[in-house]
Amino acid sequence: MQLIQDWTESKVELARGSSRQVRYKVYRNGSRTYQEIRAADDAPIHTLELPQGIALERRSFEVLLRYVMVDVVDPG
Repeated sequence: MQLIQDWTESKVELARGSSRQVRYKVYRNGSRTYQEIRAADDAPIHTLELPQGIALERRSFEVLLRYVMVDVVDPG
């Protein structure tokens, strides 16, 4: 496993005006890149395989984090 971005805390605004404090890391395993998302209490939320060709920078990771939290985890 190759770490691309170590655990980073983020507050995600959800659809119904609430928010959720989470943390995530980005890593490569072989030829695949993943974003692992966990709750503040370290409970697993979701692991997303990142599309090939995505810019490996924090801004891209934050956009994907919001997508997962709003559209997958809490679609309201």
